[in-house]
This record gives sequence, structure tokens and C-alpha cells, in this order.
Amino acid sequence: MELTNYDGGLQKPLGTTFNAKTTSTEVIKGINLTGKVAIVTGGNTGIGLETVKALASAGATVIVPARDYAKAKINLQGIENVEIEEMDLINPLSIDQFADKFLNSRRALHLLINNAGIMWVPLRRDDRGIESQLAINYLAQFQLTKRLWPALKMADGARVVNVSSQGHQFAPFNFDDPNFENRPYETLLAYGQSKTAVNLFSLELDHRAKAFGVRAYSLHPGSIGGTELAREAPLELFVKMGFCDAVGNLLPEVAASLKSIPQGASTTIWCATSPALNDIGGVYCEDNDVANVNVGQEFSSGVKPYSLDKHNAARLWAYSERITNSSFQCN
Repeated sequence: MELTNYDGGLQKPLGTTFNAKTTSTEVIKGINLTGKVAIVTGGNTGIGLETVKALASAGATVIVPARDYAKAKINLQGIENVEIEEMDLINPLSIDQFADKFLNSRRALHLLINNAGIMWVPLRRDDRGIESQLAINYLAQFQLTKRLWPALKMADGARVVNVSSQGHQFAPFNFDDPNFENRPYETLLAYGQSKTAVNLFSLELDHRAKAFGVRAYSLHPGSIGGTELAREAPLELFVKMGFCDAVGNLLPEVAASLKSIPQGASTTIWCATSPALNDIGGVYCEDNDVANVNVGQEFSSGVKPYSLDKHNAARLWAYSERITNSSFQCN
């Protein structure tokens, strides 16, 4: 019988020696990536930058596609084995141009880390009318992975690691109105459905791609201090959510719960390199292990069943092909 993670069939902790406080440096210790090629989106800031540092330190050649080339060049200065390219995830043509350039290099792609994302943004749409969080957090992942499929298959053993979030618990994917055309826009609902889409995509991609040696994972990096993710968030929202006081100071209990950037990047590195996942894919991970299924109503650790639903995963794949005007056949 074929083992898949449809409906959470494989969604059980493995009991690793790591935990929420483990850093990316600890996870990468002893891992040799010499001769491997990785692409890390959003790799010039926050946990993406830490991910690049860890992979490069283990010998991988790391390619960082960036919207702001000049900023990326400054932030990545001094890190060996790094190449910077231009790509804007809100622009489908830019994604295709980046992918074409990489494919023309005729290199195999061993690790695709879809790390880039946005959150807490006002209603914006791309040129197709797609809500921006859905466009950048998910559809760009789908398109980039699809376009790089030949290079992933060429690796004869590749992993696609999609950075999701506990925020997927804010909302399932709304197939009836994904772009808030007929319902009031709420930024956290939009974020939640985009991250639910990431989980469903990882589930379905792993099922379709594993016959070609490509495995896929999604993960929650944790709540992390010091990133740029909240740069557009209004203070009123953080006060309402109980994160800070009226003048913007983080509440002590909130500050104490945040991970450092090296801790936040560790689960990405674990998903990308851990031998414990050699025969497992399509799972949602957190704190350097496979997460539990969260069947309750509370917002807490684990993954919601709607993020692992077999029917939803297939339906989302078809939707994504239609929106990106491309067929993603893993063959």
C-alpha cells in the first residue's frame, strides 16, 4: 500500500533530538552539501538569510533571487558560494525569466527553499487581480516550482521546502472567493488561506513528485523577532491581538515567546537536510520535527486537517494550473 500524507496519514512526530530552541547551526552540523545547488527565495533578509548562511556553510552553492538586487548584494556580502539573481515574485514574467536563466545553466537543483512571503498587508492585487498574499505566498511558489521541475528531477534526489505558518489556522482555502471579490477583506484571513494553500501544495507535490526522487515539505518556523514581516502592520492590529501596548512596546510575555532568527531558520534547514525525512514527504513540520494534527478549535501548535485534505489538495492544484495558465505534470 502506498504511503502518503493525505488526510494526515504520516503526520506524526518522529521524536528527533532537536526542539524549539535548536538553531540552524546545530541542525546543519555534520551535514555535507558540497556539490549541491540550492535556491532560496527571500534569502537576503530574516530567516531566509540565515538559511542561506547555513546551507552555504555546509558547502552548497546557494542562489538567491531578489527583487532588490542592490539590497541583496549588501546583505549577502562576505558569504561564500552565493549567487544573486533578479526576480520579483509578484510578477509572473519575472519568475519565468529567472527560471529560464537557471535552466539554461543546465545545473541540477537539489534544494528549492520557497521562503519568501508577506503578511499584514492592506488589500492589493497583482495584474491578474490576485490578492497579493495569495499571489506571493503561494502562487509564486507553485509557478517557480513548476518551472524548475526539470532541474529538480535532474538532481536524482531533491527536496522542495515551502515555508508556511501556524497562521494557516486563521483560515482554510476559500475556493468560492479566494481574492476577496465578494467578501470583506481581512488581512489575516488572506494570510491564513495563502499558508493553507502552501500546505496543500506541499502535500500534493510530494505525492506526484516522489516517483522522480523529489520530496516536498511545509513548515512553521515559529514566531520570530527581528524580521521584516511586520513592516506594514498597523499598530492597532498588534494591540488588538495582545502583542504590544498602546505605544508599540512588546508585552514581556510575548517577547519571551519569540524565537531568534537562527532558531526560526532551523526547521527549514531540518526539512532540507535531515536524513530522518529520507522516506517521508508531504508533511507539515515545526520545531525540527513532524508536527501533530490539530483537531481542536484553538489556535495552537500542529496542522489543521483541512490543510491535509486529499480532495482540497487536488482541487487547489487544478485551480493553480488555471490561474497560472500552465500545466504542471510531474513526468
